Amino acid sequence: MAGYLACAPVNAEEAVRFQSAAVAPTPLQMRNAQQNGQALKAVPGTPLNGYLTRPPGEGPFPAVVVLHACTGLSPDVKKTWSERLSSWGYVSLFVDSFSTRGIRETCDGKPLADRVYDAYGALEFLSKYSFVDPRRIALAGSSAGGTTTLEAVQSGGAEHLMERKFKVAIAYYPNCSATNGDMAVPTLILIGELDDWTPAKKCQDMMAHRSGKGSAVQLDVFKGARHAFASPGLKTGSEDYGHRVEYNAAAAEQSITDVRVFLKEAFGG
Repeated sequence: MAGYLACAPVNAEEAVRFQSAAVAPTPLQMRNAQQNGQALKAVPGTPLNGYLTRPPGEGPFPAVVVLHACTGLSPDVKKTWSERLSSWGYVSLFVDSFSTRGIRETCDGKPLADRVYDAYGALEFLSKYSFVDPRRIALAGSSAGGTTTLEAVQSGGAEHLMERKFKVAIAYYPNCSATNGDMAVPTLILIGELDDWTPAKKCQDMMAHRSGKGSAVQLDVFKGARHAFASPGLKTGSEDYGHRVEYNAAAAEQSITDVRVFLKEAFGG
C-alpha cells in the first residue's frame, strides 16, 4: 500500500478513499474492562471520501487536512481553497465526512463526534505519500469543521491517543465553547465580530480562561464580519437555520493573509 501511494499519480484534484482512525479504548475503559474480565477492542474506522490536490514538483511538501461545515463539502470552497493552498506550495486533503455515512447535513441536529477521528484518519492517510512531509501537516476547518478542529487538537483529548500528530491547527468561525482553550499545537482561530451562530464572545471568554498550558492560541476577530465571512458565494447574505451568514471581502482577504502567514511561520518557506 505504501509503495503504491508513493508512486501514484495525483491530478489537480483526485478523488481518494481512506478510513477514519480507529477509536481505541481509553486507559480508564481498559482498566474497567480488565477488572470485569472483559476485553475491549478498537472500533474500526469508517470508509471516507476525500479530494487530494498537490503542487507541481516532487516534494516533500507540507500539507493541510480540511474539514467542511455542517452543510457538507462545498464544491466552491473545495475548489477555491485547494487551488489557493496548492499555489502556496501545500498539498491539501478535503475530507467528506457525510457521503459514506448517508448524512446530508448536521446544522440543526447533534454534531457528529466521529469527525475528530476522520481528521486523524486523513492525517494517517496523507502521511504515507512520498510527496508529503509527515512532520508538517496542519488541520483546518470551518464552522462545524472548525469546532471539530479545536476538539481534535485539545490537550488531553483524542490527540493524546493518536500516534501521529498535527503540527498546527486553523479554525474558521468555530464554537469555542467546545474547548477549554488548552491546545496541543499552535492554533489560529478566525471569527467575525457580529457572528450570531458561533459568537466571537465565546472565543474571547475561552481565551480569558485558558490555563496557560499547552501551545499558543491566536484569536483574530474581524470587525463587522458575520458567520461564513470568507465564503464568496454569500455576497448577498442570507438567513440559515436562524442565523445570518454573509461574505465580507475585507475580512476574507485579511483572514487569508493571516492563514498564509501562520502556515509560513509554522512550516517555513
